[in-house]
Amino acid sequence: MKSKSASAWSAAKSEELYGFKRWGSGHLSVDTEGFVNVQPLKDGRAIRVLDVVNESLGMGLKAPMVIRFQDLLRHRVIQLNEVFRKAIKDEGYKGDYRGVFPIKVNQLREVVDEIVAAGRDFNYGLEAGSKPELMIALAMHEGPNRLIICNGYKDHDYIRLALLGRKLGKRVIIVVEQLSEIDDIIRISAETGVKPMIGFRAKLQTRGEGRWAMSTGDNAKFGLNTAEILFACEKLKAANLKASLRLFHFHIGSQVPNIITIKNAVIEAMRFYCQLAKMGFPMGYIDVGGGLGIDYDGSRSNFESSMNYSMEEYARDVVFNVREICRSAGVAEPDIVSESGRAVVAPHSMLVVEVFERINKRESLGKQHQPKEKQKIVGDLEVLLKNKPKLGRLERFHDALQKKDEAFSLFNLGYLDLENRAAAEQIFWQICEQIAKEGEKAGYQPEELHDLSKLLADQYVCNFSVFQSLLDHWALKQLFPIAPLHRLKEKPTVNAILVDITCDSDGKIGSFIDLQDVKDYVALHPLNSKPYYLGIFLTGAYQDIMGDLHNLFGRVNEVHVFLEDDEPNGFYIEEALSGSRIADVIEGVQYQQEDLCRKMKAQIDAATRKDMVKPREGVRLLELYESQMLNKTYLNIERSNHRKKKSKT
Repeated sequence: MKSKSASAWSAAKSEELYGFKRWGSGHLSVDTEGFVNVQPLKDGRAIRVLDVVNESLGMGLKAPMVIRFQDLLRHRVIQLNEVFRKAIKDEGYKGDYRGVFPIKVNQLREVVDEIVAAGRDFNYGLEAGSKPELMIALAMHEGPNRLIICNGYKDHDYIRLALLGRKLGKRVIIVVEQLSEIDDIIRISAETGVKPMIGFRAKLQTRGEGRWAMSTGDNAKFGLNTAEILFACEKLKAANLKASLRLFHFHIGSQVPNIITIKNAVIEAMRFYCQLAKMGFPMGYIDVGGGLGIDYDGSRSNFESSMNYSMEEYARDVVFNVREICRSAGVAEPDIVSESGRAVVAPHSMLVVEVFERINKRESLGKQHQPKEKQKIVGDLEVLLKNKPKLGRLERFHDALQKKDEAFSLFNLGYLDLENRAAAEQIFWQICEQIAKEGEKAGYQPEELHDLSKLLADQYVCNFSVFQSLLDHWALKQLFPIAPLHRLKEKPTVNAILVDITCDSDGKIGSFIDLQDVKDYVALHPLNSKPYYLGIFLTGAYQDIMGDLHNLFGRVNEVHVFLEDDEPNGFYIEEALSGSRIADVIEGVQYQQEDLCRKMKAQIDAATRKDMVKPREGVRLLELYESQMLNKTYLNIERSNHRKKKSKT
C-alpha cells in the first residue's frame, strides 16, 4: 500500500525536482505517464527516450548507450546562425556572420556530417586545431564561401595542407598562434606559389572567467602579444604579403559564464582589429572564438556550470560591440566568425546507463547482530539510540561518533570481538539515520550535520565507465544533469550517488546540479526487479571523444534517432553503432586475439595432459574463452531470481 505522500506525487513534481524545464531549453519534458520525452525541434513532436532504449534492445544493443537526436543537432546549428542573422538585421550591421564548428569538440563523422549539412544555407564552416582535424575539414568542407579556420600548433605539412585547400578555391585561413609560424607560412607559400589567407590570434588582457579563465593573458598557451603582432606585421610587409592578413582572432575560454567577460573581450579585440585596418591591412573577419556556454544546471547564473545570458543575448552583444567600435574608429564592419562548439553539440546527445546494484551501509539496520556477550560500548550506543529526546541532535551525533571510534580502537587492540564490532557499526548508522530524519523536519541543520545525508546516501552501481563516457566530470568536476528516464510518477525516496564498474575509487558521480548549490547526491527510486535507467544529459561536447580505456572499457553502443511522423512512436533509428568488443580493446593495447587464444589453448592442453581437466571440459573452457573475445566490454546484466529477491529488500 502506497503512503499518502507517495500517492500525492506526480510527474509534474518530478519535472520540477530534476529541473528539466530549467536546463532543458524547451527540448525536455516529463509526460503524464512519468516518462522523459525529447522534443528535438520544440514543435510539439516528442520522442519518449525509453521507447528508443527498448527499440535498441530489440536490435541487440543494451545500455550503456549514447542516443543522438540528429534533428536537435541540426536545430542548434540553424538556431545559432539565425540568432546572429537577426542581431545583424536588428542592429543595422553591414557585415555577415560566418560561423565555424570547432571539430575538436566532437570529431565523430556522423556529428560533423550533420553539421555540414545543416549549415549549408548559412555558409557555416569548420575549424581545425590539428593536422588530422584539418584533413577531415578539407574533405568534409563544401562550397567556396564557407571558412576553414586553422588553429593550433603547425608543422610544415600542416601549412602545406592549408595551402592545398587555398589552391582548391577554399577559404582557408591560417591563424598565427606563435610568432615563429609566420616565417614558415611565408617560406612555404613562396615555395608553393599559393597566396595564403592569414589571421592573428591575440593574447588579450581581458580576464576570462570560469574553469578556462587562463585562456587569455600574458601566460596563455596560444596567441601573440602586442609587440609580436607588430613584428608579424613587419614580416608580412617585407614578404609582400600585406594583402594576406584577413582575420583577427581571440579565445576567451570555453563555457564563459558571464556575458560581461565576452563584452570586454570583444571591445579589446576590436581595438586591435581597427588599428590593423588603419595600418593598411585588408582584414575583413573578426573571430570571437568559442565561449558560448551551456546552462548545465539551469540556474541562469554566472556559476561555472551555467551562463547568465542566452544565445540571443550573446549574438546581440557581439554584433553591437563590434559595430560600435568600428563606427567610432571609422573602419568598415567585418564579417563575424565564432567558434561555438559546445553550444552547438552538447544538447543533442545523452548517455543512458542502467543501475543494476546498490551499496547500502544501512542494509542490515533491521537485522542487528546480537552478540552472545554484549560489551559495554554496544550498550552505550543502544542508550543513545533509545533515549533520543533527552539530547539534542548535534550532541547525539558527537556522542555516537565518539563511541564508534572507541569501538574501532577496542577492536584494533583485541578487546572487541567481531560480533560486538558489527553491532556497534549497525547501531551507529541507525542513530545517524534517526538524526538525519529529525533534521528534515526541523529545517535548520547545524553545519556539522550537513554531511550526514551524504554519508547515508546509497551508492547506485551503474553499468558504465566515468573515464570512458563522462571524463569531464572526473577531470574537471563538470556537472551534468542526471535523472531517471521513467517511474517519474513515483516519488524518489532514495538519496544516492552513482558509481561505475571500473576498479578505480574515483569512478563515481558525487556532485549533482541544484538550483542554488551543488548537491552531494541525487534523489532516485528504490530498485526493483525491473531495469532502472538513468539519463545523463547534455553530453555531446567533448565526452564522446575524450574518454579513455581505463580497465579496457571501450566505446558504448550508440544510436542515431530522427523524428518520423509515420512511425508508431514518432521516430526511427537511422543508424546503430555497436560498442567495443573485448577483442577490439585488447588489440588497442598491442595484444593479438589469435595469440592470446593460442596461449590459452596451450595451457588448457597442458592441464588436460596432467588430468587436471577432462578433455571435454577443456574444449568447453576454450570455447568460453574464445567466445568472450566477441562480447562487449561492459557487463551483460542478467536478472536472476536471487537478484530479484535481493532488490526487494
